[in-house]
Amino acid sequence: MSKPTAHSEYGKLRSILLKRPRDGFISDEVIAEQWQSHGYLAPPKFEQSTIDFELLEDLISRTGTAFHYLKDSRDVTIDSVYCRDAAIATDFGMILCRMGKGHRKNEPNEVRKYFEKTGIDILGEIKAPGTLEGGDVAWLDQNTLAVGHTYRTNTAGINQLKTMLEPRQITILNVELPHYKGESDVFHLMSILSPVDKKKAVVYSPLMPIYFRNELLDRGFELIEVPDQEFESMGCNVLAISPGECIMAHGNSITKSRLETSGCTVHEYDGTEISFKGSGGPTCLTRPLLREA
Repeated sequence: MSKPTAHSEYGKLRSILLKRPRDGFISDEVIAEQWQSHGYLAPPKFEQSTIDFELLEDLISRTGTAFHYLKDSRDVTIDSVYCRDAAIATDFGMILCRMGKGHRKNEPNEVRKYFEKTGIDILGEIKAPGTLEGGDVAWLDQNTLAVGHTYRTNTAGINQLKTMLEPRQITILNVELPHYKGESDVFHLMSILSPVDKKKAVVYSPLMPIYFRNELLDRGFELIEVPDQEFESMGCNVLAISPGECIMAHGNSITKSRLETSGCTVHEYDGTEISFKGSGGPTCLTRPLLREA
């Protein structure tokens, strides 16, 4: 019998947290006020973003997962649609993050209110001077959590995470990521790593530390390599909805073909408005809460 767990990036989805664009982007007027200061490549088109997100929801619903939705809040910004970053799911309760991007500082409190209202347990929270964002965190197995040290997640935040999880027999792998495009860029661990099945992950090796790539190989992972021309189009940002079944943004045909060759089923959505302009793929747009082990 399968059992529910939060310690998986590829098990069949059982519950997931989302924020629809109509509750995050609010309107074309709000988008116009915020998109440049928030580092978007272009302003998302509000009406089309809602349509595209509905398709993403439909693809996720194939697993029969239960949906949780964050609602409109003027305390947060358009970035709040990328709801993975505000919290980390564990079997011991949710961990509220502390955002490394200043515009996003109120998002953890938004999800805290939702968790408290719906009775979802909270294990703890990252506090100053620590920063930690959910996009920098990925489960490799039931007892191993990889955490990227980036401009969004600092040493103090990682140490606080270790204090919460290591006494519970969770191994934290500290993954030192490069400067790449600098502090203003969105560069998380999951920009270069997406587990899609047991011992199988989509990766972008040119930005992966050698020791971490070797760690994955030593653990028996099959690495599905994203080509250079599909990194910026988020070919490495792939959401598994069940083992070997995944969702990715349309336009990454080489990575899609490599996934299919490895035995995966791939669903695509149009990410023009909800992903590419804000640099947030399907893993960023979703906060899985429980999967099947």
